[in-house]
Amino acid sequence: MTTRPRLQLLATGGTIAGASASATQYVGYRPAVTPVHGLLAAVPSLAEVADITGEQVAQVASQDMTGAVRLALAQRINALLATDACDGVIVTHGTNTLEETAFFLNLAVRSTKPVVMVGAMRPADALSADGPMNLFRAAVVAASEQASGRGVMVVMNDRILGARDLHKTDTMTVDAFTSPMFGLMGVVSDRNARFYRGGLRRHTADSAFDVSGLQSLPRVHIAYGHEDDDRSAIDAFVAAGAQGIVHAGAGTASVSQRVKPAILDAVARGVVVVRAPRGAHGLVARGMEFDDEAHGTVAGDTLSPPKARVLLQLALTQTRDPRAVQRLFDEY
Repeated sequence: MTTRPRLQLLATGGTIAGASASATQYVGYRPAVTPVHGLLAAVPSLAEVADITGEQVAQVASQDMTGAVRLALAQRINALLATDACDGVIVTHGTNTLEETAFFLNLAVRSTKPVVMVGAMRPADALSADGPMNLFRAAVVAASEQASGRGVMVVMNDRILGARDLHKTDTMTVDAFTSPMFGLMGVVSDRNARFYRGGLRRHTADSAFDVSGLQSLPRVHIAYGHEDDDRSAIDAFVAAGAQGIVHAGAGTASVSQRVKPAILDAVARGVVVVRAPRGAHGLVARGMEFDDEAHGTVAGDTLSPPKARVLLQLALTQTRDPRAVQRLFDEY
């Protein structure tokens, strides 16, 4: 990096760009209304950290995020980081699907330069809004020489979290993001980023996934396992043209006898089925409570169902062989 880092802020909307009718009211606020120049103007101290320019990639609440926007975002980041004029990228994003986009970028960005995602749990005009400080902290991390090569990171509430392992575990509080299984990557104190670990699974520059020529992503859905579940959801997804299905099962992604025939039929039709736990976190190893080898299914390791869906989408751009997909889930 140069003495004065050059960072690009890519804005996609979300609560960090939101506004409310009352500074004390959370319910009914409008997300994704403040443009990128407004985000930058709200935190003038950013100029003390780096030279930052902004660009609006999308302006949506993150529940409306799409594969097309994620592809465009990854392709734009790769183009920026391939030049000498950009030392790192900050992405503002809504928190509802932030962890999915972060993991997607962790697999699709092909650079060791820092990529830091950031959001907010309170609208920008709320009392004690968390967005401005989160954005400042994200810039501190993106400007740090120690941030290189660690994969995509998320900075929220003074914490640095790795994209693969973070979860949104609260619907409202500013302390909403944690890495419950493997811990934080680091913390931010004033203008110092302090790192304690990096991502050990394959990511970014070491990733085998290339999205440069992709116009769309394979169709993958999540079927939720529960008491008295049946085969209707999986059958509907297959009929709709799904190439992959994530079974979000109870416990270690167990499969009920009611759903098992639908999974076997889906696999027989060439649909790749991945088992992931419906709980927030935990290990699903191959053969755990279900014979993946015999039934042609894939064990999702420690990925949540939404993240398993992201990896399966990218895996399906390369192969539909369940054993090859399993190897990817064991590596990423």
